Amino acid sequence: MPGKFRLPRQKSLIAPMIRNPFIHDLRLSTLDKIQIAVGSVTIAPIRFLFLLLLLLLSWLIATIATMGMDTSKPMTGWRKFCKRILVIMGRTMYFFMGFHNIEIRGKPAPSSEAPLMTCAPHSTYFDIITIFVGEGLASGVSRKENSTIPLIGALTKSTQPVLVDREDPNSRRNTIEEIKKRAQSEGAWPQVIIFPEGTCTNRSCLINFKQGAFLPGMPVQPVALKYPNKLDTFTWTWQGPGGLKILWYTLCQFHNRLEVEFLPVYHPSEEEKNNAKLYAVNVRAKIAAVLNLPTTDHTFDDCMLMVAAGKSDMPMDAGLVEFQKLREKLGLKLEDMRQLLKKYSSIAGKEGGVIGIDDFAKHLNLPVTEPLKELFSMYDRDGSGRIDFREYVIGLSVVSQPANTEETLQMAFKMFDTEGNGKITEASLAAILRSAFNMETMDVSDLFKAVDTNGNGVITYDEFEAFSKAHPEYAGLFKTYQDLKREEELTLVEEEMENLEEEDSSNLDVLGSPGEGKKDA
Repeated sequence: MPGKFRLPRQKSLIAPMIRNPFIHDLRLSTLDKIQIAVGSVTIAPIRFLFLLLLLLLSWLIATIATMGMDTSKPMTGWRKFCKRILVIMGRTMYFFMGFHNIEIRGKPAPSSEAPLMTCAPHSTYFDIITIFVGEGLASGVSRKENSTIPLIGALTKSTQPVLVDREDPNSRRNTIEEIKKRAQSEGAWPQVIIFPEGTCTNRSCLINFKQGAFLPGMPVQPVALKYPNKLDTFTWTWQGPGGLKILWYTLCQFHNRLEVEFLPVYHPSEEEKNNAKLYAVNVRAKIAAVLNLPTTDHTFDDCMLMVAAGKSDMPMDAGLVEFQKLREKLGLKLEDMRQLLKKYSSIAGKEGGVIGIDDFAKHLNLPVTEPLKELFSMYDRDGSGRIDFREYVIGLSVVSQPANTEETLQMAFKMFDTEGNGKITEASLAAILRSAFNMETMDVSDLFKAVDTNGNGVITYDEFEAFSKAHPEYAGLFKTYQDLKREEELTLVEEEMENLEEEDSSNLDVLGSPGEGKKDA
């Protein structure tokens, strides 16, 4: 039966039972549409106009505050006073966007106690409210080129961000050193706010936290964000409403709720200071517990694979594999995953983006038979009768690649090389495959041509090896076939042994025991 050789499943490689965190399916009811239509000709235009005026005024204040400023030193005096005005401006802008009463829970810690704030989940650009609700105008981590963008540049500079120069090979180390320097300033520098998830989600879970905020080994204050509204017009993900659309929808809502909860400052242990990954996992667990959310190992790289899946005319969900976990467990790189996704898309059905048993057989140019079903069941980790991209990658890494050894390939080649001359003819390939798959008529011409790269009518070991390396599924099939044949042989031996035992028992019954013979006499 299929699944006889099913491998034990590592719990760490089991897919999480959550919905796609990078998709926001905004469904508007008739009442919602009427409200947006009315809001679009009433409050939304007025709010938008006020936002523009406040943004221009904030830019002017930020320009004055940063004029001639030494960016290597924290703001003091009148410049620091300008920052306080910018905080008021920022809160006012949120008020005009419908956030009339932002609920603040917990107590923001001063930068002298917690130089870093880690905020999650990150789901929208509205999350920058955290810059305005702490002890002052907080800083962020921003690309260096953002400080030169018209209008945005002055506003970015006014927050005194930690600037990242992506062209500098020492950028990561410099960023860590800058954060450490600010942390040791006894509160002279503002807090640095980091969204460790690194991308926006739909708040259904907390994805993998990047280690950047935790590498300095300094205390952090975790911050949990909630948008407890009936209609979610805020979430901005990779698949869903665009940035301008969610802004307009939000402006059309009369009142929007937002909750910001400051958790107690987290002081890392010595082990966490030396292990940024452990530090990040533990801080994430604190925020997840407050929000009652599951955690996953999805990352920004999963978004890239989702986009690649969409470009291959497959559902974007197909690229969602928890890449971080697969990289750690299987040693795969993002470029490897992209190449595997291209191969997977050529096999999978376009509608569902999954591989069925017929798709699998067609890819291998083979009929659906017992050995093929066994191999398919090894890939099909959840027993659903379909192989998704995650299962395909794991199957190649765990089932086929380990079987794709020199020993397995040599054994398989000898099996097909019926004449023993180091060459496989189409006739011998057909004969062995027909025998292996119990098929009286089986067309192997397409498969033979694919292996016989030079077209000389025979397959050499080099051609056989090159094809098997490029198509590791066959190695798993060879191994499965060998296992099945070995089991059949063992079964035959066991049956012969049972027959011999039955014959011996019958002979004893005919002759009778020695004791019984004497008694009869």
